[in-house]
This record gives sequence, structure tokens and C-alpha cells, in this order.
Amino acid sequence: MQSDKTSFSSARALLAQKIQVVQPDDFNALALEVFQFQAAYNPLYQEFLALLGIKPASVKSLEAIPYLPIQFFKNYPIQTGQWEPVRTFTSSGTTGAQTSRHFLKSDDWYFNMAQRCFEQQYGPVEQYCVLGLLPAYLERQNSSLVFMVDYFIRQSQYEDSGFFLYDHDNLVAIIENCQTQNIPVLLIGVTFALWDLAEAYTIDYDQLIIMETGGMKGRRKEVTRQALHAIFQSSFGDRPVHSEYGMTELFSQAYSQKEGRFLPGPTMRVTGREITDPLSGPVFDRTAALNIIDLANLDTISFIATDDLGKVAADFSFEVLGRMDNSDLRGCNLMIDNY
Repeated sequence: MQSDKTSFSSARALLAQKIQVVQPDDFNALALEVFQFQAAYNPLYQEFLALLGIKPASVKSLEAIPYLPIQFFKNYPIQTGQWEPVRTFTSSGTTGAQTSRHFLKSDDWYFNMAQRCFEQQYGPVEQYCVLGLLPAYLERQNSSLVFMVDYFIRQSQYEDSGFFLYDHDNLVAIIENCQTQNIPVLLIGVTFALWDLAEAYTIDYDQLIIMETGGMKGRRKEVTRQALHAIFQSSFGDRPVHSEYGMTELFSQAYSQKEGRFLPGPTMRVTGREITDPLSGPVFDRTAALNIIDLANLDTISFIATDDLGKVAADFSFEVLGRMDNSDLRGCNLMIDNY
């Protein structure tokens, strides 16, 4: 028994070290190592593989790895190995709906993964005055998005960084103060709250990043991303509106700087699958259901079949087009583009 624990701990430590520095050329081989690790030490995934009749030793390529349906986060505790969670993230949901639960083994692990994903595209988070406009998330507990943004706020070198629930006057005053001092600003907000802000204020600052996430939460009508960004640009200047793609079931994030095309963080890979065949091989350049490899989910499950619809390019950048039929609504970029 002690030998098994030692073997598990050694394997996990080596994989964690590799994940923290993974580069694109190393991703495939490392993902296969993570698959074998989770197939060996994750009881739920073991049962899933057995029901599919798949022997882990036979899996030699990413295309052969089965993805666990995301709904399993709603009904089962998902852990690789035995450990005590430091916290549990939960998804938003309609009243009475079953929500997803995602256990976290280490706060520092989550912080490191989130920071690396962000800084790959935007540079050091400390250089920004970070402003969070996240009603609906701040008004409930156990949001992974609030946890991430709170960390970014604490990493910022500027004391004015913080959360703003409905205090738009103070938020705008801080942005204007940053403008006079030429301080870069990251304003990350739930979509309906940014729309409210855009209707009440005009802000034109070329070092302001407007980043939307989280959908309408039932507070506003759903509109296309193009229409929404046109509203934002009329109030915030003629510049791209950025987006964050993340969810309770992921510890990595992807970001879009223009035209709704997301670039996944270094620990994340997105591919498409046939909508009617959950075990199909990768689908590119046409509408498909999205499969996600998240190496940051080392201690839970890294291979997830989501209910999101999108298009994945050959370089693994992707668009999010909506949700599969009969899926619960969730708050990760629900605007449906016209295709």
C-alpha cells in the first residue's frame, strides 16, 4: 500500500512539473502521459473506460483518448488519487437545477495555471489596474471566475484595482484617473453588466481592455456577438472587445482579442467532435461539439466532452457558436453568431 502511494506521488509530482512549463511541441506526449495517469488513479474514469471497452494500454494517440461527458461533474465527485479538496467550485444554474462541482487540490496550482494562461496573451498581470464588474458571480459563492479575478486584483501593482458590484460611477472615475496617468486597465465584466455600463457612460481610452465573460444570466436578451460588440464600441471607442472562455469544469482559460476567435492557454487544447457521435475523431473548420484537454485538471479529469458548439481551426484556435440542444444554459459566452 505504501509503495502504491509513493508511486502515485512520484508520478503526480513529475507530471505537475512538466505541466507548469509545457510548450506546444510537448503537448501531445504530455497529454498521453496524463491520460495514463488518470486512467490508473481516477476510479470514475476507470469505470468509464471499462464501459467503453477501452484498455488504457491500447491508447497511443490523442485521437484515441475518450472524453468524459461534462455532465458527470453534476452527479459524481471527480478526483484522480485520494486527497482533501481545499475548496469546491460550483457552476451557476437556474433555480433547482443541478450544478457542477469541481474540486481544487491547491490554490497555488490554480493561480499559477490561470496566470500563465492570461500572461501568454496579455503580458504580466501586475502591469494592469484590474477592475472586476461581476454581479451575479459576486452574489453567489464558489465561483472560479471570481476566485481568478480576485487573484489578478491582488497581483496588480495598483491600489485602485478591485471589484465593483453596481458602483459604476466609482469604476468610471478610476478608469479616467488611470487615463490621466497612462495606466493600462483591464476591465473584466459579466456581459449584461458591461452592457449596462455602455448605456450609461462613454469611455474612450486606448489602454483600456474591455473583456466580456459570462453571458446575460437572464438579465438581458441574448444577442449576436457582433451586435453586442457594436454596442460596446459605440460607448468604449472603436477597438476590439475581448472575451474570456472558461468554466467551472476547467482550470485553464482561453482568450479572444478580436472577432470572437479564442486562443487557448498553454495547458489547454480544443478540438471538435461530430455532434451525433461523441467518440468521433477530430473535426476542424466546421460546426462541431467541443472537446477540451485541460492539463491543469491533473487532479480531476483532463479530457472533457463539453456541450458547447463551435468551430476549431487547424491551429486549435476556436469560435464558440452556442450550446447543443437539450443542454442546460450556462454562463460561458452564450451569444450565438449568425452562421
